[in-house]
Amino acid sequence: MKILHAIQSTDPSRGGPVEGITQIALATRGRLEHEVLSLDPPNAPYLQLTQLPVSALGPGSVLGYSPALVPWLRQNLDRFDLVVIHGLWRYISFGTWRVMRGSSTPYLVMPHGMLDPWFKERYPYKHVKKWMFWPWTEYRVLRDAKAVVFTCDEERRLARKSFWLYRCNERVGTVGISGPNVDLAQARECFLATYPSLRDKRILLFLGRIHEKKGCDLLIQAFAEVAERDSKLQLVMVGPCHDGLDHDLRALASHFDISRQVAWPGMLSGEMKWGAFAAAEAFVLPSHQENFGIAVAEALSCSLPVLISNKVQIWREIEQDRAGLIGDDTFTGTKDVLSRWLDHDLRALASHFDISRQVAWPGMLSGEMK
Repeated sequence: MKILHAIQSTDPSRGGPVEGITQIALATRGRLEHEVLSLDPPNAPYLQLTQLPVSALGPGSVLGYSPALVPWLRQNLDRFDLVVIHGLWRYISFGTWRVMRGSSTPYLVMPHGMLDPWFKERYPYKHVKKWMFWPWTEYRVLRDAKAVVFTCDEERRLARKSFWLYRCNERVGTVGISGPNVDLAQARECFLATYPSLRDKRILLFLGRIHEKKGCDLLIQAFAEVAERDSKLQLVMVGPCHDGLDHDLRALASHFDISRQVAWPGMLSGEMKWGAFAAAEAFVLPSHQENFGIAVAEALSCSLPVLISNKVQIWREIEQDRAGLIGDDTFTGTKDVLSRWLDHDLRALASHFDISRQVAWPGMLSGEMK
């Protein structure tokens, strides 16, 4: 069975969907073939990091429009048994639907949290503009899909609250990760050799996009409240930033006089990323919205306890497995989680989400789709 994954960009700095595609491909290697279709520039350097064949059709203009998308799909669709659209609100979803609606080849949609009502509440004017397009674009993309695949039941439930005109065949397909593919002890040493000031520190790791929705400001403020409890405490903020928020967060750390206890390595990948996990005592993510959180699963795969908000939509599974601590996505909730972490040794409680023991898209990668 050959699957085409249609995604706006494979740039790893834009978030977790592309990593999810890679993990699914690794977990089904030998049983399924995977290719990626994107609207990346063909010469984008990050394409060399992608572990799957990628057809990059070039960047678009408004909302990522690309005139090459529809012709490419019409010419190549016969090579695939299934198409998976990743994400919404870009031309990749609508353009793919234009071809798929008249085809006998089934397609799935993975929204990756883009139907979460948090966006409606946080950006009401943007939501109004989206509503003007919704009945003619994304509503039809979802309606005509063989299935719309949510990564957990919480994401499925919340998606219904974004737009009242909503109809689709909902499915929940649990995902996960295959775990570190490096020697963690060696990766840890590589990381600490690169950042020697972090050696012998008690590292609290944030790893992800430096973005408003991740609650980074809450984390800086809450960490400032507990930092004096142990001089070895070190908050390590790993990840890219595209809107200058990191400058505001550095200023916030300076305001609270904790700059020396906050490190900013930027984006890490490969052995260095796994080394950061291996060097940390806990992973923290006080996010306002997170449909799954690949980095959360990566932390758990390293037996690292996770300190997360109840807006990370797999929080119930983590709480049930006693793999971390859960709090509200507020300053008080974040401070409480950090305080409880400092009061207890949680490392022994961490489990991990291994994709090999998860059910990825149940019944949807088999002959039932045809």
